[in-house]
Amino acid sequence: MARSAPRSLPRPPDMFDREWEWSELTAFATAEGAGPRLGVVSGRRRQGKSFLLQALADATDGFYYAAVEASAAESLRLLGEAIARFTGAAVPPRPESWEQALALLFGLAKDRPVPVVIDEFPYLVQNAPALPSQLQAALGVRSERHGRERPRILLCGSAMSFMGGLLSGASPLYGRAGLDLVVHSLGYREAADFWGIRDPQLAVLVHAIVGGTPAYRREFVDDDVPDGPDDFDAWVCRTVLNPARPLHGEAPYLLAAEPDLRNRSLYHSVLAAVASGNSTSGGIASAVGRKATDISLPLTVLKNCGLLTSEPDAFRANRATYHVAEPLITFHHAVVRPETALLSRRRGPATMWEHSRPTFLSKVVGPHFERLCREWVEWHAEAATFGGMPIQVSAGTVADPANRTTLEADVVVHGAVGQDQGILLSVGEAKWHKVMHLGHLHRLRRILELLEARGVDTSRARPACYSGAGFAPELRDAEKRGEVVLVDLHRLYHGV
Repeated sequence: MARSAPRSLPRPPDMFDREWEWSELTAFATAEGAGPRLGVVSGRRRQGKSFLLQALADATDGFYYAAVEASAAESLRLLGEAIARFTGAAVPPRPESWEQALALLFGLAKDRPVPVVIDEFPYLVQNAPALPSQLQAALGVRSERHGRERPRILLCGSAMSFMGGLLSGASPLYGRAGLDLVVHSLGYREAADFWGIRDPQLAVLVHAIVGGTPAYRREFVDDDVPDGPDDFDAWVCRTVLNPARPLHGEAPYLLAAEPDLRNRSLYHSVLAAVASGNSTSGGIASAVGRKATDISLPLTVLKNCGLLTSEPDAFRANRATYHVAEPLITFHHAVVRPETALLSRRRGPATMWEHSRPTFLSKVVGPHFERLCREWVEWHAEAATFGGMPIQVSAGTVADPANRTTLEADVVVHGAVGQDQGILLSVGEAKWHKVMHLGHLHRLRRILELLEARGVDTSRARPACYSGAGFAPELRDAEKRGEVVLVDLHRLYHGV
């Protein structure tokens, strides 16, 4: 028997981007077939998960329920009332257990596949820890009644540590999900389009604060977009540095909203250390006044929560660097948190910003620009740019014994050339505020010499310079001779 194709549903006109996420959700929700199906939707807060799922429910006449922090009894009552509103029942059902509640939810899909969305699922599990096991048991029932019921259960949550373990090998729901969708932040190019920013320099500055989180434009600054580069400083003062705006207090909330974080002062200190430029476990431990072994658990928990990321060093297998995943948290810990007292005074934002702007440019924008350059290579650079298909992009360090120093490469590209994998394609340096010149190219050539002396095949490696301020004429001449790849802001946002 031929498999029925899922219905293709048009994307809502008020939905920006998210074509891939929408197609995956609609395919899951409308697929024919007997019995229930389970899907999981996760992602950091404010990325638009609830908006996607509410739109899905509207487009498919599905059921959407947003859980709240409540006792188990109240949660069951609220769910019964939501089911009554969906079915039009005069009297809401009163499930006395989650087994009864699941039977009611499954019964909503007797006649057709029906999306059954349970948003903020972790809130329900707080007071009903057996709920995943009960759901697993309900999914596993093989009866004639269950064969006729076709709910497309979608569990959603923002507590990344919880959601990340929901389908793990130790979970009752392991192997049960037909969809595991993570809703990420918008890419930096899409974020610029979403904010309506055409100037690439302004786009980088704004992205270094709000990243690609959609909610920050609409709900958090009420569509207040900088008019241009000259308006950026004033925009910072009237939004993220303004205690009356919700964006100002958002960064601490992102940490407070994670249920697995117990010693929050330690976690704040770890994030502050990383935001201040300490990217290794040893540097972070020193900054917070702890031993490296004492912060291994906080680092792991913050990674599981999606608040920290770690990248392996391109040239040192035993070394990894840590980065704050959410730009707003970096901005808060590097710029806002150290100046809390000044911000509380009258006319504090303007005075504080004048004092902190150099820190913002060096500690926030500079490292952020480096990450955008790596993202450009990973998502936008064509194979012809580096003579091969980029596969792994990271930063790396190389010891220079002769000069008793360590050289850093901000953008190291490994990839595929034909059937060969792991080929070193490029070693690059990124400078946000400096016009780059031949001295930067000579430094990259020195890195390649050191790598070659260590036995690394550098025959296909191309030096690359990434700059937010431009390039000197002699470096442009070197580009024309094919000696270096140059990436400026226009290429970063519009080119390949």
